[in-house]
Amino acid sequence: MSRARQPPLVTGISPNEGAPWTKVTIRGENLGTGPNDLIGLSICGHNCLLTAEWMSASKIVCRVGPAKDDKGEIIVTTKSGGRGTSTVSFKLLKPERIGILDQSAVWVDELNYYDMRTDRNKGISPLSLRPANPLGIEIDKGKVPLKDLENMFPNMSGDFTSENFSATWYLIENHSSTSFDQLRLAVGNLKKQASKKNEGSLAYVKGGLSTFFEAQDALAAIHQKLESDGTEKVEGSMTQRLENVLNRASETADTLFQEVLGRKDKADSTRNALNVLQRFKFLFNLPLNIERNIQKGDYDVVINDYEKAKSLFGNTEVPVFKKVYSEVETRIEALRKLLLDKLLETPSTLHDQKRYIRYLSDLHAPGDPAWQCIIAQHKWILQLMQNCKEDFIKEQKVGGVGLELDRSSALNRISLSAPVKRGGSFQTPKDDSCRYKSPQQVRFVVKLSEVVISQLPNFWKLWISYVNGSLFSETGEKSGQVEKLKKNARQRQNDFKGMIEEVTRRLVQLVRGALLPSSLTEQQLRQYGGWDTKTPLSGAWLTQVIHTVRLSHESLSALEIPNDLLQVIQDLLQDLRVHCLLTTLQHTEEDVKRLAEKEDWVVDNEGITSLPAQFEQCMVQMLQSLKEPMECKHGEINILNLDVVQDKACEQCVSIMKVFIKCLEQLSTKADGDIDTSHLSVDLASPDLFKGIQEDFSSKPEQRLLIILSNCQYLERHTFLNLAEHLEKNGFTTAEKIIRVSIEALRHLDEYLFETYIEKKSDPIVGSLEPGIYAGYFDWKDCLPPTGVRSYLKDALVSIISVHAEVFTVSKELVPRVLSKIIEAVAEEMSRLMQCVSSFSKNGALQARLEICALRDAIDPYLTSESRASFKQALEALPQLQSGADKKLLEEQLNKFKSSMKLQLNCFKPASFQPVKR
Repeated sequence: MSRARQPPLVTGISPNEGAPWTKVTIRGENLGTGPNDLIGLSICGHNCLLTAEWMSASKIVCRVGPAKDDKGEIIVTTKSGGRGTSTVSFKLLKPERIGILDQSAVWVDELNYYDMRTDRNKGISPLSLRPANPLGIEIDKGKVPLKDLENMFPNMSGDFTSENFSATWYLIENHSSTSFDQLRLAVGNLKKQASKKNEGSLAYVKGGLSTFFEAQDALAAIHQKLESDGTEKVEGSMTQRLENVLNRASETADTLFQEVLGRKDKADSTRNALNVLQRFKFLFNLPLNIERNIQKGDYDVVINDYEKAKSLFGNTEVPVFKKVYSEVETRIEALRKLLLDKLLETPSTLHDQKRYIRYLSDLHAPGDPAWQCIIAQHKWILQLMQNCKEDFIKEQKVGGVGLELDRSSALNRISLSAPVKRGGSFQTPKDDSCRYKSPQQVRFVVKLSEVVISQLPNFWKLWISYVNGSLFSETGEKSGQVEKLKKNARQRQNDFKGMIEEVTRRLVQLVRGALLPSSLTEQQLRQYGGWDTKTPLSGAWLTQVIHTVRLSHESLSALEIPNDLLQVIQDLLQDLRVHCLLTTLQHTEEDVKRLAEKEDWVVDNEGITSLPAQFEQCMVQMLQSLKEPMECKHGEINILNLDVVQDKACEQCVSIMKVFIKCLEQLSTKADGDIDTSHLSVDLASPDLFKGIQEDFSSKPEQRLLIILSNCQYLERHTFLNLAEHLEKNGFTTAEKIIRVSIEALRHLDEYLFETYIEKKSDPIVGSLEPGIYAGYFDWKDCLPPTGVRSYLKDALVSIISVHAEVFTVSKELVPRVLSKIIEAVAEEMSRLMQCVSSFSKNGALQARLEICALRDAIDPYLTSESRASFKQALEALPQLQSGADKKLLEEQLNKFKSSMKLQLNCFKPASFQPVKR
């Protein structure tokens, strides 16, 4: 008895997974001593001994049969070693269903394709046979009633062979409880089936390559056997008979499947034709689709379709494709022209411009559409500006002249009763301008600025987009075409700079033509002028114009336009500010001329009328109205720092002051008939004692002289100093010079008026002295002893008292100045008269000394050095008193005079200087 061998051991299998009937090679140890020693072979529990081929003690080849287990061991059993073991396993894949028309390298058991529908005893077409489980996973019938499914999916079916197949219905019916992983596996199976169908014959050859090799080996072995027997070519030989059998089998198969295969080939041909038509349906329908999308405005769709067609058929040699593609190119060329027309159309928004330029760039339009758009926009802006000017000129010619703000009405709104407050705000005429229709030039500048501000920012942004390339690509992607267009843009920077310069220059010239025609040449005036400049604009309207131009400059500066391109606007602003300053000063001078008409001759407690306050308020209001134009915004200079402007402003201010002084002079020289006394009145607070005097004085020229003299004093001491402070606060560096010259002119007027008044008042008094002295043939040589002061001297004193009362009624501050001057004239006259007397008697000398001393003592508070010297000379001309009796008599008579004239002489005492309460 021979010694037992070791049991078989399987250590390897190749491949380690596969479908049933997959050929595998098993390797291991002690796999048998020969074919007869191998008595058992199972893979995954399926007996594979019938297909096993023993090769050696370490190798066996066989085919895997169908098995229940998906994965299992490989067990080899031999006579010599018994039942073996395995260190490896084999994974059995579920077989793929092969249709009756599918190519297969192995025999297919047709019983697996028996359709249960044949139980209905109805014949079915072989083409309708399909796998019962298309997803390749285990079917798990749900519990959803069929009626519920029919209600949920009306007119649908869960049969995947039906035209109304519903995938949702099928999944609910067959896989309602299937796990998500299983469904993912089903998706993979469907994808594999689809890919295998697309692989075609090549996939069939690859899948059955081993079968072909086996068949080739079998045929080669048969051929070799027959050659060795020599019966290959013998008629009726086995080879011949085998060939005949195979031919008959082939013919029979062809007969059985000829109709089916014919229909299949026809269907494949039709399907291929439809696939071709479907594939190129895009090109054939493209011309019509382009027309429709253009009409709807879907240019993006047209461009995308064109790019796709160009990439697919741009270089095609197929005649029918070339014909259709040429039609597409014709449509695209028409679209290019349409988009270019829309791009150059005005007016248009920046968004539309960018959109059309991008479309034309995508369509590879010839030239540079973006630059063409920039040129068109530039011409459009210039045309808008010119049309704006022509429209206003036309309106002006047909009588649409704007109403200028009535500057005198602004003056009338000044409150005469309210004093001027330093630093107080004044309402400028511009605040009331809404009540009036703006002048043509002002409305033109506003409209012109609106045109520029509404158009130029988009024009600038279009250029920026053109330079940085964002105009051609929203995503900023770089391409050869975009880089080329950006390069072209950089080369045109100087051209675009010229366009901006032309727009700003045109803006400036149009404004100058309307407001500053003297700054243009004759040729420029013919193009930009034509305005009615008979009525010059007021400072308030010019201020509004400056405000408008400043807003325009700020808006353009915010776009980061270089300052050198906007310099012409800065120059215009400077000229407008200078023009506004000088115009306001000129109009203020005209307003000041009319102030004389507002004099009401009502005197307040300080002895002045409302005229100085009106003048100061008029000047302060002028300075307030100049605050905005004189203010220095960003990039502007102080125009008062310019020597020429400073000199003109100083000259104009001095002229205003002198005009007001001239008004005072005119008021002082007006005849009584030239003065409207209907509005004259006195202060209601005055006592009744002075009411009659006030009414009596108001119409007298001497009274007006006093009032104006009082006003002159107030102007010099207060008003002009206040104006100097206001001028300095508002930047007038020549304020000191203006006030100095004005005060000099005022003093000249004051001296002239004072001399005039003194002459009117002193001449009658002085002229009455000599006749009064010699009245009644009085003789200094022969006269009686003095019994008192004669009446002529009392009359002179009463006249002086009346002058005192007249002056005091107007201004107590003028009393010493006036009386001192009158008394100087009286003293000088008395001195002359005394010196002209050849000789005095004792009584005559005593009488003369009494009267001179009485006059001197009565008016003593108002004596000056000149008047004292005159009285001294007069006394020296008299003989000296010799006796004490004479001196005593003189003293008694003086006391008697002072006692009798005490009431009258009280006005000359210092206590009488106190102001009268009113």
